[in-house]
Amino acid sequence: MQGKKLLFVSANRYAIPYPVYPLGISYLVTYLRERLPHYDIRVFDFNLNTPETFRDYLREFDPDYVGLSLRNVDDVNFYSQESFINGYKAIVDIVRETSCAVLITGGSAFSIYPSELYAFFNPDYGIHGEGEESLHRLLCSMDAGKADLDTEGLVYRIGEEIAVNSRKSFINTPDLDFDTGLIDFYWDKGGMVNVQTKRGCPYNCIYCTYPLIEGHKVRTLDPDKIVHTLRQLYEKHKIDYVFFTDSVFNISNSFNVELAKKMIASGLPMHWGAYFSPHNLSLEHLKLFAEAGLTHIEFGTESMSDSTLKKYGKHFDVDEVVRVSDYCNQAGIYFCHFMIIGGYGETEESINESFENAKRIENTVFFPFIGMRIYPGTELHKIALEQGIVQPSDKLLEPVYYIAPDINYATLKERADQTGRRWVFPDEDVATVMNRMRKRKRKGSLWHHLKK
Repeated sequence: MQGKKLLFVSANRYAIPYPVYPLGISYLVTYLRERLPHYDIRVFDFNLNTPETFRDYLREFDPDYVGLSLRNVDDVNFYSQESFINGYKAIVDIVRETSCAVLITGGSAFSIYPSELYAFFNPDYGIHGEGEESLHRLLCSMDAGKADLDTEGLVYRIGEEIAVNSRKSFINTPDLDFDTGLIDFYWDKGGMVNVQTKRGCPYNCIYCTYPLIEGHKVRTLDPDKIVHTLRQLYEKHKIDYVFFTDSVFNISNSFNVELAKKMIASGLPMHWGAYFSPHNLSLEHLKLFAEAGLTHIEFGTESMSDSTLKKYGKHFDVDEVVRVSDYCNQAGIYFCHFMIIGGYGETEESINESFENAKRIENTVFFPFIGMRIYPGTELHKIALEQGIVQPSDKLLEPVYYIAPDINYATLKERADQTGRRWVFPDEDVATVMNRMRKRKRKGSLWHHLKK
């Protein structure tokens, strides 16, 4: 069979506080290289390149297919509200002007806005959600002469209409190899490499897009393959810190215990961090994870007020947050709490309650965000429609925030400082501090250096 050329393009250029390795593309490349050995598959990353070098690379490589991965639509920062859409459109224009390749869009941003971004960019095809098997099926069908329009997750045009196929099946055991040409850059600039241990999220936080991107059904990946990946990272690239990018790491404790024990048995000197929920965690779990190399936890806590947690759709209360934080301190694990101030249901009373309860937690950093970014398909979107904050015709591609009324936002930083705890608001320049530490060869998550 005649070989085809496929170029994956990581369009993300946002690097605050550090650039993030394009993990989704690595899963796709690994999956397709095994199944399409006759393909010449390459990766172009805009964190390392410019539009001019991209244009030259397209001419030189002359791909048959271009897979454009869109990571975020904006910076999710109420203070700056920087949109990335026009930057992505410029990349699409270069592909169209320079190449005759079939353009296929995907990635987490596209999965949130499949029809909207398809209409905006007008690619040949798009794939929302998990991409490995869908892209494989689409490529094979196009090679055979006609695109299979029944492909799960496929987005395509029928006349003037845009069709978005549903998704019913998922894969459980994806392999993962890393791009040698990229990994040194991200290890140097970001100080870590990303790996998944599970996909999907069963929770129902009113603002969250993870269920839209990965689905509600949780799929735990093969723990032996995960350990194999960690071994490759350490032995081939001397990387000893990874971040598990699961929506929530501690969803399946039985799986996590099995993985931790296998990591311990491997003898690898690997350190790691992950997103956690402050729920369903015992001190014994945390001590085991620490023995397996866990050094940093990023909690999606969002509030220290029980009434607000309930409004946000959370599945834990303040006492549990305080208890699990204490467990982290006992286990010697650094931890921080991400917060949302001024989201749905927030009041001056609940904000003051959050600040007061924050005093109950020692040795941490709070990262507050102001308001909730409204995404289509979320419960928050329904609430915003009911309250007339947005209209059914609003595409929401540009940042739109739910901001609770009657809040004295001008005094938030002063009130946060009075807690005696470290609060890092989104307009604080932490990137400069982080980059200074990276130049000193500091690796891993560095936010624990921001503690008071």
